[in-house]
Amino acid sequence: MHATRHTSLDHDTARRGQPHSTRPPLFLIVLTASFAGLVVSPAHAQVAAAAAAPQVAASSADVIKQHEQELEAARAQQKSAAELQEKLKADIAAIGQDRSKLNQQLIDIAARVRLVETRIGDAEARLRPLDAREQQIRASLDSRRSEIVEVLAALQRAGRRAPPALLVRPEDALQSLRTAMLLGSVVPEMRTQAERLVGDLGELINLRKTIGAERDQLAVDRDRLKGDQAQLASLVEERQRKQNAIEKDMEAEGARALTLARQADSLQGLIAKMEQDLKSAAKAAASASLQGAPAALNGKPNLRALKDPGRLSPAIAFASAKGLFALPVNGVKIRDFGGSDGVGGAEKGISLAARPGAQVTTPCDGWVVYAGPFRSYGQLLILNAGGGYHVLIAGMERISVNIGQFVLTGEPVASMGTTSQVASIIAANASQPVLYIEFRKDGTPIDPGPWWAANEGEKVRG
Repeated sequence: MHATRHTSLDHDTARRGQPHSTRPPLFLIVLTASFAGLVVSPAHAQVAAAAAAPQVAASSADVIKQHEQELEAARAQQKSAAELQEKLKADIAAIGQDRSKLNQQLIDIAARVRLVETRIGDAEARLRPLDAREQQIRASLDSRRSEIVEVLAALQRAGRRAPPALLVRPEDALQSLRTAMLLGSVVPEMRTQAERLVGDLGELINLRKTIGAERDQLAVDRDRLKGDQAQLASLVEERQRKQNAIEKDMEAEGARALTLARQADSLQGLIAKMEQDLKSAAKAAASASLQGAPAALNGKPNLRALKDPGRLSPAIAFASAKGLFALPVNGVKIRDFGGSDGVGGAEKGISLAARPGAQVTTPCDGWVVYAGPFRSYGQLLILNAGGGYHVLIAGMERISVNIGQFVLTGEPVASMGTTSQVASIIAANASQPVLYIEFRKDGTPIDPGPWWAANEGEKVRG
């Protein structure tokens, strides 16, 4: 019925259009097309549905298969995480109440995390120029696409052209000579172009192989880093659980510390308040002053004392440890002691641009006298290193030690965030998280430069 009306409409339209033109008006074409799109017979609908059914079924099968693969991957990840969790629990159970074993594990894994972070940073630095060179070669090849097509077409034509029969007709010999003369002028240039293209393509292939190998190693290192960080987090949690068990009133101490921090008007005032008014910090400061200078061998620091993970006082006197400390985080120095701070003053410490989430370790042994937020410093950690020396570390996102706690050289104490937490660095528009380190002697900032090791082999390890 619909089809009949549709045909009649077409005939009427054609008759009305005959006096003027054999072609119907545009609005009738549009109208007819609209009806054609809207009016579909049941038979046509069944045929269309039958034709679409296999496609729908195939699509559904693909979706189901994809969901099954995602489910399998999720199950595999869940199983791997459960196995790792069980292993970590077994490791912690094996450590038991042995503080020295726990400390040694923490220091060793933190060092491994720092090493993997260094390798990842080096790999990313190597990949940047490789990726840039690849883009450069690709752009060069794209710009010479017509040249490549020309060379390939000429080579193809030369390969298809059969050699002339020189002894059949004189005209063939003449044509051969003319062809040879033409090729003699064209082939050298073509050869040069072809050799240049071959060189670029060969370099591109080698670059892709090198980049692929670097990226594979980078993926392995990142997976290893995730596993090490999970293990480190479990050990840190266990360390703090034991520490909290020793210090029953740790939560009240933390609240009291924040109150004192709000009352302090300077870093020197904060240190004085902590070591005077806060029980755990005062105890740490008293321990630092009572310890005295660690014993030395032949007038030199006794580095073997650093191998004792159960020690409860510094192994090396801070004053005699010049040239031995490792930086607390892997990073690039962006501000140095004594340089401009950007607001008309001089820097009292150094600033390091670090990777997001980077591990922060202690450069020396010391007692924690403050751990928490303070004014424009963000999260601030202050260590009393004995002998009137204090080490201030700021800009972390999370601190994992408590006030009053004694920490060892190389022990993990904090982690970086994704952005800068220090107000003065934020003002400098730093795109990476930044760690600020300051050394003080009797309340006065001093140049930390002499304490940093010149190379990897000179750094002290716990």
